Amino acid sequence: MKKRLASTIDDSTKLDRKTIERNRRIHMKSLCHQLGSLIPPNLKPPKSKLMLGQQDQLDLAARYIKHMRERIEKLKRQKEQAMLNQSSDRKMLDKNVDTKLTILELRDLGSGIEVMLVSGLNKTFMLYEVISVLEEEGAEVVTASFSTVGDKLFYVVHAQVKISRVGVETTRVKDRLQEFIAPLEIWPEEDV
Repeated sequence: MKKRLASTIDDSTKLDRKTIERNRRIHMKSLCHQLGSLIPPNLKPPKSKLMLGQQDQLDLAARYIKHMRERIEKLKRQKEQAMLNQSSDRKMLDKNVDTKLTILELRDLGSGIEVMLVSGLNKTFMLYEVISVLEEEGAEVVTASFSTVGDKLFYVVHAQVKISRVGVETTRVKDRLQEFIAPLEIWPEEDV
């Protein structure tokens, strides 16, 4: 009876091992099929040829993964280079803005004027002088503000026309502000 019981247990364990191994093979076959389906069709051989075996699918997938890793590395290098170029371009632009004239922009708002000035920290002028020019030209300053961002100063002045019938000639205001903001030494010298 012990032999019979031992024989039944051995048969049962063999059956369990066979089932486990069969399930493992089915699972691996399913995974290989999923992996093969992820490979782009243009990399697979034409359908007229024989179907790829599992080993061929694994080899093809390994080559594809290697190709994609190389491509990712190449794209990372290109991105880093582009970031470096962009950074150096931005630094050059910042240097040029600091050495150039202060940027002046006027907007005619009908019954008002908006003056925006951008300059480097090393360019100094008095905001009250801008306000004086506006008032002399017939505008009353409503708000004036400035902020510093990095090495740039941003000024914004809003003014309203004192007498709406007369108005303010924005081109004249801009010319006067430009004369007073731009340093005299950068204007071209006239022949005397």
